[in-house]
Amino acid sequence: MSEDTGGVAELDLKPALEAVLMVVDEPATEEHLAKILERPKRQVADALRELADEYTVQGRGFELRRVAGGWRFYTRPEYAAAVEGFVLDGQQARLTQAALETLAVVAYRQPVSRSRVSAVRGVNCDGVMRTLLQRGLIEEAGTEPETGAILYTTTNYFLERMGLRGLDELPELAPFLPEAEAIEAETLEGVPSFDPDAPDSEDADDKTDF
Repeated sequence: MSEDTGGVAELDLKPALEAVLMVVDEPATEEHLAKILERPKRQVADALRELADEYTVQGRGFELRRVAGGWRFYTRPEYAAAVEGFVLDGQQARLTQAALETLAVVAYRQPVSRSRVSAVRGVNCDGVMRTLLQRGLIEEAGTEPETGAILYTTTNYFLERMGLRGLDELPELAPFLPEAEAIEAETLEGVPSFDPDAPDSEDADDKTDF
C-alpha cells in the first residue's frame, strides 16, 4: 500500500543535487548533501564539480560555486545587471563607506574589539558595528581575557557575500593596516556593549553597494 521510502538513494544524483540546491538559503556542505541523498561524500563531491564544469561549458546564466564551506547556485557575474533590474528594481541594499572600512578592519584583525576597530579607523565605530551585526556580516566571538571587551569576527555570510571559501582567500591587505595597539590611547574596553536599540549613527553618508 505505502510507497517505497528508500527511493532517495535510487534517484539520479546530479538532478537530485540540482533540486536540493535550488531551495537552499545558504551554501550546503558536501557532508550534508551526502547524508540527505544517501550517497558517499566522494561521489557527491565529484558530481558537484562535474555540474559546475558543465554549467561553465554550456555558458549558463548561473553557476555552481563552492563558497564558505558549501555549494550554492549563483547568478553568473556577467548577467548580474539583468537580475538586479528585475529583483531589486534599483533598490539595492547598501553599506556606507564607513561600514565597508570597518568591515575590512574586522576581517583582517579578527577577533577584535570594537574599541580597537575604532582605534584603527580613528573614529567611533559603535553605530557601524551595530549595522554590521544586524546585517549578519559580523558576530560576537567571546571576550578579551584582559579587559572583558566583546570580540568580533566575520561570519560565514560574509564569506558567502564576498565569494570566498575561507579567510585565507582575503587579498593581501593586512600589512597596510596599522596595529591598533600602536595607535590606541586609553579606551573604554571594559564598558558594556552598545545598545542594539539605539539610533544608528554611522560616521559617513557615502553609500556603496554591497
